[in-house]
Amino acid sequence: MKNSILTISGVVGTFIAHYLGGWDTALQTLLIFMAVDYFTGLMMAGVFHQSNKSKNGALESKAGFKGLCRKGMALLIVLVGAQLDVMMNIDVVRNGVIIAFTVNETISIIENAGVMGVPIPDVLTNAIEVLQNKKQGGVQ
Repeated sequence: MKNSILTISGVVGTFIAHYLGGWDTALQTLLIFMAVDYFTGLMMAGVFHQSNKSKNGALESKAGFKGLCRKGMALLIVLVGAQLDVMMNIDVVRNGVIIAFTVNETISIIENAGVMGVPIPDVLTNAIEVLQNKKQGGVQ
């Protein structure tokens, strides 16, 4: 039974990684950052009760599920980018999409850390403000 589960997991994982453009450092980094962001979001809600995703700032299963859905949608956009690269025989769209989502995850991680009281260097705070202002002025 254990071997069957591991085999099926391996095949499914390989299939998913293939269609996301391959298991490389970019995809690995994005998935790690997504996991860290989700974990820090759970800590903000569960420990610090300061989540802006729920009414009372505490853990809420619906808010957590929405977060997972958003991350799943981001991965679907990576899949679209990877397939566009295959169609056009280039290696640009997927990497651009991954970089954009990785930057977004980084900003969220730093914001979560700041809410938790971790001192954030001014250069990072200023960079986040600049990026957020550009995001608000452009397409969201």
